[in-house]
Amino acid sequence: MILASASPRRHELIKLLVDKITIQTKEVEEIIDLKASPQKNVQDLARLKALAVAQENEDKLVIGADTVVCLDGQIMGKPTNKQEAKEMLRKLSGRTHEVCTGVALIQKSKGIDHTFVETTNVTMKALSDEEIDYYVSTKEPMDKAGSYGIQGKGALYISHIDGDYYNVMGLPVHRLYETLKIIK
Repeated sequence: MILASASPRRHELIKLLVDKITIQTKEVEEIIDLKASPQKNVQDLARLKALAVAQENEDKLVIGADTVVCLDGQIMGKPTNKQEAKEMLRKLSGRTHEVCTGVALIQKSKGIDHTFVETTNVTMKALSDEEIDYYVSTKEPMDKAGSYGIQGKGALYISHIDGDYYNVMGLPVHRLYETLKIIK
């Protein structure tokens, strides 16, 4: 089995499911289709990542994943600088947003080509300017979609989640487990 992801969080989570996993990635152009839903975008990107690796590994099951944060149907990516991180956190402050993870499972030799999306609703407490400034100063938001990580200091600001906690980290562990039981 191969995980087609460079995410350290996904590496950690996949080990809950399987003992032996190979990590392999291929560069793919990640294009967001603004006319498509966030859910369709993450499924398509996950499949693109898995397919790129599966081309060279036809006998192995390849798992690809992509996660986005969405507010009012708009995708919030990773911030490019501190100011953008602060702006994203201000938008999320005191509101509920969606975290969508698309997962693709491809094994060319067996004809497996399956994708799904998991959505978790996350509510962030109302943040003060001081809290936003502090959190951004930790640099934790800089490599996270939506500018926060629920598994780190960002947990201080999450007041409620409805859905799979691990999905918010980047891999819906339970749903992937159930899917693997069906397709293997």
